Amino acid sequence: MALLGAVVVLLLLGGAGPAAAHAALRGADPADGSVLKSPPHAITLTFTESVGLLDGSFRLLGPDGRRVRTGEARHAPGRSDTVRATVPRKLDQGTFVLAWRVVSADSHPVSGAYTFSVGRPSPAAATVGSGPAEDPVTGSLYDLARWAAYAAAALVIGTAVFAAACRPPDPGPLRRPLVAGWWALLASTVVLLVLRAPYETGAGPAAAFDPSALSRTLTSRPGVVLLARLALLLPAAAFLVRLSRRGRDGSPARPTPAASAVGAALALALALTWAAAEHASAGLQVPVAMASSILHLLAMSVWLGGLTALLMTLRRTRPADPEPNPDPDPAPGEGETGETYRTGGDTPSPAPATAAGTATKTVPAATATTSRGPEPARVPHPALAATVARFSRIAFAAVGVLVATGVYQSWRGLGSWTAFTDTSYGRLLLLKLAAVTLLLTAAGQSRNWTARLLTADADVAADDASATAGATAADDASAASAGASPTHDSVADAPASDTYRRGLRRAVLAEVGLGAAVLVISTVLTGTVPGRAAAEASPAAAGPSASVTWIPFDLGTSGARGKVQITLLPGRVGENTVEAVVLGPDGGVSTVPELRLSLSLPARDIGPIDAGLTDKGGYWGTDHLTLPIAGTWTMKATVRVSELDQVSESRKVRISG
Repeated sequence: MALLGAVVVLLLLGGAGPAAAHAALRGADPADGSVLKSPPHAITLTFTESVGLLDGSFRLLGPDGRRVRTGEARHAPGRSDTVRATVPRKLDQGTFVLAWRVVSADSHPVSGAYTFSVGRPSPAAATVGSGPAEDPVTGSLYDLARWAAYAAAALVIGTAVFAAACRPPDPGPLRRPLVAGWWALLASTVVLLVLRAPYETGAGPAAAFDPSALSRTLTSRPGVVLLARLALLLPAAAFLVRLSRRGRDGSPARPTPAASAVGAALALALALTWAAAEHASAGLQVPVAMASSILHLLAMSVWLGGLTALLMTLRRTRPADPEPNPDPDPAPGEGETGETYRTGGDTPSPAPATAAGTATKTVPAATATTSRGPEPARVPHPALAATVARFSRIAFAAVGVLVATGVYQSWRGLGSWTAFTDTSYGRLLLLKLAAVTLLLTAAGQSRNWTARLLTADADVAADDASATAGATAADDASAASAGASPTHDSVADAPASDTYRRGLRRAVLAEVGLGAAVLVISTVLTGTVPGRAAAEASPAAAGPSASVTWIPFDLGTSGARGKVQITLLPGRVGENTVEAVVLGPDGGVSTVPELRLSLSLPARDIGPIDAGLTDKGGYWGTDHLTLPIAGTWTMKATVRVSELDQVSESRKVRISG
């Protein structure tokens, strides 16, 4: 049920809107909303990180809504974060719409659109489809496959580490999660590879069967990474088969140091296929971030996958009952001659006779089948307790690695404390922190139950040892009597041990459910713009809307009004560039004798500051307007409409810090 709930949450979050990406638009030339006197020579977009190009990364729509043929979009010389495309020398007057779509360095597609005008703005600009930036079916399937790949990797790596390092007394229950995890990882990787092309272009799933699209995917970096993951699954399968073998005596076979080294190398290589295609592969401190991402994924897999393996072990095994006293009537597990069978090994074999004259036999530790289904295998108290204790130590170390790498990745992704509440990435990170806190609480309960179980099992083992010593020292008659009393004590302690074991199972089950929720949030986080990138992009994104101001003015004739479009770039504290275009009653560019611009901040008693505009041949501008303080400034434009007449109008403009 926890797994089903996690999938539902993923579908709700994944289908709520277009997937975000690491790269964000930092700046554009021409700027959004600008009015140009003549057509630009080229269109240039600058992003916060390096980006990859697609067929048709730029689409330019003219005032009539038809597509304008542009040059092929290419990277600027020596700049992988800047994309440029030439435009025709002759463009109609009016408003143009540029729609763009690129792939960020962390493999996520990012898209957008903005407008600029040549000559004069159109009464109504052409529109780009208002649908989502990606096909909702493709996006949901791709996100579900990504989550399944994370979960499968955790199951395979965590279960393998549990089997090799924790040495469960009966590894039989672990074969099913190992096989299921391997096939799930194979299937999810194939789905990611097939859907990669439509995911990048925003098309439906049917586009995945286009041979050219698949060919483009196989030569791209995300495609190469997915192919490498598929190739690694073949030796991983061979390693898992070797790991699940038993020894000649039927006991779990421990991997040799060479086999352990091979397994560790395979786990590192698999983790690298995620780090090379996510946020760690781009941005700040890439080598350190890649190492941190690999350790984070491996620690998560060891903890959460190991929890699943521990839960399977606890559910499919139970401690062996104390040996019954000799009785003339054979008890369950005894032969007709009073022989007692012990667990461990693949075939029954009689053991040496005891002091009481009763021989014991060994029975298989494999799970038996009853009318109610598979019966849990019986294993000795100390063996199961030792397995739980080993995993407790490994899980504690994994949590420490998760905390250390998580703190670094949070700092790298956020960049500031305010990003916690001001960005989607920060809010999702807070949700993940809350889920991890609950997960750690459940882990603390598991450690408490583990400590109680170890204490109870130690008491049982001590009682059994005392019984054996007493039976050896006494004579035959008193040995039988002495052997009965301690066995009675062990049976009395068994209910307490069973209670602790049930409590441990419940705590581990809660950890597994919360771990699935953390995986869902982590999957969504990998497709969300980090707070640092969002902060870097915010001036470019907010600049045009905050710094482009329209000031209408009266021309002095009946009903004749013009307006001035004033653009501040970047519209922040510090040095700004000013471009002012005067438009006449018909919306066309108008020539005036003089245009003056001043800014003041009455709340701080600053100004007016004269912008010092000069005629640039069709527009007025300056590159040296310095604004010292953020706030809501008053912008005053004075337009001389003739040799004798002038008009002044003011508007408020927000200057960011």
